Amino acid sequence: MSKIVVVYHSGYGHTQRIAQTVAESAGAQLIAIDAEGNLKDEEWATLAAADAIVFGSPTYMGTVSWQFKKFADASSKAWFGQAWKDKLAAGFTNSASMNGDKLSTLHYLFTLSQQHSMVWVGTGLMPSNSKAAKRDDVNYVASFSGLMTTTPSDASPDEMIAGDFATAKAFGERIKAVAARWVRSA
Repeated sequence: MSKIVVVYHSGYGHTQRIAQTVAESAGAQLIAIDAEGNLKDEEWATLAAADAIVFGSPTYMGTVSWQFKKFADASSKAWFGQAWKDKLAAGFTNSASMNGDKLSTLHYLFTLSQQHSMVWVGTGLMPSNSKAAKRDDVNYVASFSGLMTTTPSDASPDEMIAGDFATAKAFGERIKAVAARWVRSA
């Protein structure tokens, strides 16, 4: 069985709800980056033992939160020894606007994974982009490189869109399936 870890920062609870959904469907362990951008030593050890690491951050001002960036900078210790080399990686983000420059955040997460010599997993989902498409459809935000979700700025975490949760579930299932194949072939 693959060891999958979802490491994320959430400022207001929206990204946390997506992290929980991805982790549940992937059979992953959750690690929350704290409000000061830190992880405990045992959480770093959990990441070192993982087969796949899924990164999650809200999109703030066109990129990851400063807390996630602090975590990423601290991962340079793992980078120096290539501790995450050949692990699977994936990423997700949430912001208030439909676009909200979420792709910039996913590119940041992808670049982080590539600096660590990891292997990236995209969504594997077709977009809901027909005239009949509705906001509650799977992958309505139409992202291929990683999971994007959208929550209006005045919505609580309890008011998030059901279609985004369905997309997060499908994304977690894909990560689980790819990780099982990756570990089996290693």
